Parts: sequence; C-alpha cells; structure tokens
Amino acid sequence: QVQLVESGGGLVQAGGSLKLSCVASGSIFSVNVMGWYRQAPGKQRELVANILSGGSTNFGNSVKGRFTISIDNAKNAVLLEMNSLKPDDTAVYYCYAVILTRQLSRAETYWGQGTQVTVSS
Repeated sequence: QVQLVESGGGLVQAGGSLKLSCVASGSIFSVNVMGWYRQAPGKQRELVANILSGGSTNFGNSVKGRFTISIDNAKNAVLLEMNSLKPDDTAVYYCYAVILTRQLSRAETYWGQGTQVTVSS
C-alpha cells in the first residue's frame, strides 16, 4: 500500500505565502501524476493543481498566477507553493498521486489524509 504524507498546512494572513509538500512512499514503480485538491465547508472539492512526471502542469482557475507546483521524481514528492493567499483559499488540501506499484500492472490513485490551510483577513 502506498502512503502519502502531507506537511506545511497552517494559518497565514491574506497576501502571505505557504508551501505544502507531499511525499509518497511504499512499493512504488513509477509516479504518473501528483497534485492537490481542496475542499472548503459546504463546497465541492476542486482541483488546485497537478503535475505529470514529464513536467506539464494544470491549475484551477482560481489559483492560476498565484500557485506553482513542482515534482521531485527521485523522492516521489510534490511541492505546492501558494502565494498571494486569499481567505477564499481556506480549505482542507488533499494530496493525490497516480502511482504504478511494483506489484500491479496498472496505475491506481492514492490520497493523503488532508491538511488544513486557513487564510485570515
């Protein structure tokens, strides 16, 4: 079983920055995609950003121009850099990864437990 460990959540002021990291461990053969979703109370879960192992990235419309994402293939880790944070960014952020394990011939999606990000006014 693959485990995703998230870190970096916390409380920041509006306009500030925060960095989230996620490290995948386990019987990993390759990582196809790593990224982040977020969910605020009473709202749908939405894509924040993701990155393919080849380096291409996708961002949700609400974070374009403010967030960046990068991947460290050697460490099976993803870093989300959040800048110019707004109160609307407050949510639980969930790391996910599409991973091919050494035991299986097809990739599966794995999720972290979630980390709280709170942006104050």
